[in-house]
Amino acid sequence: MNTIKIALVADDPLARAGLAALLATLPDCQVVAQLSSGQLEGLRDYEPEIVVWDVGWEPPATLPEWGLPALALLAAEEDVAAIWATGVRGLLPRMADAARLATAVAAVHHGFLLIDPSFSEGLLPEQTPTPTLRQALTPRESEVLQLLAEGLTNKAIAQQLAISEHTVKFHLNALMGKLGAQSRTEAVVRATRLGLIVL
Repeated sequence: MNTIKIALVADDPLARAGLAALLATLPDCQVVAQLSSGQLEGLRDYEPEIVVWDVGWEPPATLPEWGLPALALLAAEEDVAAIWATGVRGLLPRMADAARLATAVAAVHHGFLLIDPSFSEGLLPEQTPTPTLRQALTPRESEVLQLLAEGLTNKAIAQQLAISEHTVKFHLNALMGKLGAQSRTEAVVRATRLGLIVL
């Protein structure tokens, strides 16, 4: 296997030295450059194949775009989305052990995307909770709901089902309670998400 040429970027000199020593112990890895984030202009002169970037506790104000496969080592989970947006190919906790670091370097070098499971939540959009049905709708409530979804007024629903408007209101209140909806529109939206009606 060919040696992977690594450019190590870290602003903290002690972290940089420690990481360089750790990377030197990894098989098939060669650190060809040790730089701070202020020295990136000369990065390509070292002809690295991959960047290992120790982000540190405070990411730089201007985040770099590497143009090379990069593995970022993060100290704080809240930085995940911003760091991922720079185009890095891998995210690992800053305190990852040598075995995980070796695996990550090899994976990123071979074109894979790698995200430590502890960081995945920071990259997923917040999910809207799926509505639940508190109690099954009666057949009549289902009919009222379908007509409601078609945009009919209470009076039109009453005429369509040959019942009084008062009875329509009764059924509407009941089905909105079962859906946990505060309005007619919300009832239709929740019912659609639950697959109770087809628009």
